[in-house]
Amino acid sequence: MAALSGIEKRAQRKARGGAAMDMNLVSLIDVFTILIFFLLSSASGVETLASPKAVKLPLANIEQAPKDTVVLVVSGEEILVEGRRVATVAEAMANEDDLLPGLKAELDVLAARKTVRAENAGLGQAVTIMADKQIPYRLLRKVMYTCARANFSDVSFAVRRKIEA
Repeated sequence: MAALSGIEKRAQRKARGGAAMDMNLVSLIDVFTILIFFLLSSASGVETLASPKAVKLPLANIEQAPKDTVVLVVSGEEILVEGRRVATVAEAMANEDDLLPGLKAELDVLAARKTVRAENAGLGQAVTIMADKQIPYRLLRKVMYTCARANFSDVSFAVRRKIEA
């Protein structure tokens, strides 16, 4: 028997292998379909603020999406700015003055950050207040007064969207 060349050996092995291997595209299509749905759902323009469990937000009929601002949380026990505790509700209510010093100091630190655009330098900064619906108005007035004194004059309140039946 004559010696076979490399190409002939390969052709002989291929002929012995039998049928060619088929690729199952059904599972691959399923993976791509799931990937497309995931990308479409995560790319939507809906923004939500994470509400702490201790804060029960009031219901409202709203159409606007929340802006990206400094988030101030007023729960039944404490006042938080961007997740950092600045005062307790008991301290704030015991304070005779409307200005809350811990809150003012934290807002001053946040206000000291440079503004990105020069035309926004003279404008007051924005803050979103997430206040529990059971807190007294006197406390809310103190928080808003302190925000205004720290040059956070654009105040928004976070609410839950009322689902209409």
